[in-house]
Amino acid sequence: MNAGHKIKIIKEDCLKWLNNCSEECVHLTFVDPPFRQGKNYKFFDDNQPEERYWNGVADVLSGVYEITDDGGALYFMQREKNIENVLRLIRDAGWVFQNLIIWKKKTSAVPSDIRYSKQYQIIAFATKGKRPRVFNKLRIDPPLPPEYKYERNNGLYLTDVWDDIRELTSGYFAGDEAIRNADGDRVHKQQSPVALLLRIILSSTLPGDVVLDPFAGTGTTAVVANQLGRNPISVEIDPEYARLIERRISNPRPADDVLKFYEYYRYTNNLKEIWHARKVPILAVQGRLF
Repeated sequence: MNAGHKIKIIKEDCLKWLNNCSEECVHLTFVDPPFRQGKNYKFFDDNQPEERYWNGVADVLSGVYEITDDGGALYFMQREKNIENVLRLIRDAGWVFQNLIIWKKKTSAVPSDIRYSKQYQIIAFATKGKRPRVFNKLRIDPPLPPEYKYERNNGLYLTDVWDDIRELTSGYFAGDEAIRNADGDRVHKQQSPVALLLRIILSSTLPGDVVLDPFAGTGTTAVVANQLGRNPISVEIDPEYARLIERRISNPRPADDVLKFYEYYRYTNNLKEIWHARKVPILAVQGRLF
């Protein structure tokens, strides 16, 4: 482990932790709470009344704001129908709204009889103060659309529509990255893809920065931050998921290796400086972690 590099995995309710962690100085937080969809979480009531749910999320955003360094970043993921609440809570907690990122999925929802079927989630990007302390202008190299006449020479700048990162849905799109139990079932139905957190961390941090995930789940944020030489803090209330994060970091899988994405960002001007990858021994066999 590099000098000064730290990994924290905290088995606790994030609000309790936020109320007692004034010594922390966070540079980036990824907030991806349960969406109040009636899912079966062992330590979270996903059927709670709407007002109580949003009050709790508001407390998290306020708590994170207090321990964030000036110019630090917040990425808050939610359902598209909750845009109004998301923007209101960000503003009320003191954050300055920067972008509403559209994460377009590869699959869509079941068609509705009264509205268009949904195919994206929102990620609100905000900062503590009007200007971010770090914002790395990433360039990506996606496949050329069929209607383009000429090849690109140096990729293109990343925009606020992300349609090149696949979700970890059931079936084909889950791939090897989805963590499964002995029966082959996914351990966490809302597992975030490595590519998503890689993009967020590369955009808004530098090597050595502190990256917080207060709803850590399976620990994708920590897995990526650790490989990039950042200092991850994972707060997870479910002890089984917390142990899973520990195993996922100590026994890295090929599916979690970020180096496979390096070429995709190769035209980013300062890529060598921000992609401060640590040498993490990747297991030769995919294996099971749960």
